Amino acid sequence: MTQDDPFGTSRRPSGRMADHESLATEVISILKDRQVVGPSGARQIAVDYLVRAVGTRVSFDAALVLEEVAAYRLTNDALIDLYIPKAAEHLGEMWMTSDLDFAGVTIGALRLQALLGEAAHGLTHEHVDMSNVLHALVVVPEAEQHFLGASVVAAQLRRLGCDVSLSINETSKQLLGRVECDRPDMILFSCARAAGLETICGTVKKIRQMCDQVPVLAIGGALSGITDGVREQAGVDLVTNTAKDVVGFTTKRKKALGLR
Repeated sequence: MTQDDPFGTSRRPSGRMADHESLATEVISILKDRQVVGPSGARQIAVDYLVRAVGTRVSFDAALVLEEVAAYRLTNDALIDLYIPKAAEHLGEMWMTSDLDFAGVTIGALRLQALLGEAAHGLTHEHVDMSNVLHALVVVPEAEQHFLGASVVAAQLRRLGCDVSLSINETSKQLLGRVECDRPDMILFSCARAAGLETICGTVKKIRQMCDQVPVLAIGGALSGITDGVREQAGVDLVTNTAKDVVGFTTKRKKALGLR
């Protein structure tokens, strides 16, 4: 103690106290990092939870995980639109860095699919004129193995009030038969690689040849964001990863054409 500091408050903390303060500072820093909202709008701590839930648990109960997610104050809409896709992206990154093998990624993707289905039960549908429901067909091209992204889009379309069908890994003949029979208002192709784009190009051409009233044709998925000239190459109406874009485009076109 000194005359200026009679209570000794300016003394350096003991070694043990300094260690505790250092640990506390580190913990606070880690928690801040995990609470940070990324460019996509997702909180990292919630993404981390989902990745652990689908990638490391021995057993998995989608309904239970959905209940646990409530602790992070995530809505079902946020889960479908943001957190499930981000968790899937993270699983892919773990595979690329060899932190997770192919079997682990596959199991994780299937669990996210189950969680998506569970969350979709609680969707709140936006107002829609039920007398003029739009019919959508979401297509995962033949020989493609991805399905989660297409399922997310299907859930988003249903929330917007659309009647939605899924075509996964069907042959061109099967898909064209479905289009001819169902006559959807819009067809959304999910494209992840160049080979899939080639298949889509041929299918789009045949659809335009066979339909008197050609449905709105759209491409989304991983390839749509990194390949220039996709819309012109494939002959589709628009390229987007946003379901609302396709619904809005279809609605405007039907009104312009005076279709019911």
